[in-house]
Amino acid sequence: MVELHRWLSHQHSGLRTYVALQKMTDELAETDSAHRAVYRLLSSILDPFIASFDEEPLPASLAETTFHRLLAVMRDADSAIALAPDQQIDALNRMAAVDLIRPAVSP
Repeated sequence: MVELHRWLSHQHSGLRTYVALQKMTDELAETDSAHRAVYRLLSSILDPFIASFDEEPLPASLAETTFHRLLAVMRDADSAIALAPDQQIDALNRMAAVDLIRPAVSP
């Protein structure tokens, strides 16, 4: 997960980055069964965002805001892996509430 976050932090905030990240998380979900739920969740968070801007220009301000939100989600995902199982569930539930286009609602 650390490598994935590191990769993302060096990418451009454009749509291609989200598509590439989704492909990576899908592949990791198949190969890293111990963390499959985190990777599937990350991939599903990307779906609505990618669908919203597929083949359309992404406004620069939205791209930057969304990219920073995604980096925060990736940090949370990385941290969640080391938590106790009950705390992992709470962290995954918070991640599942994320809407990359709009701020997540606090539980």
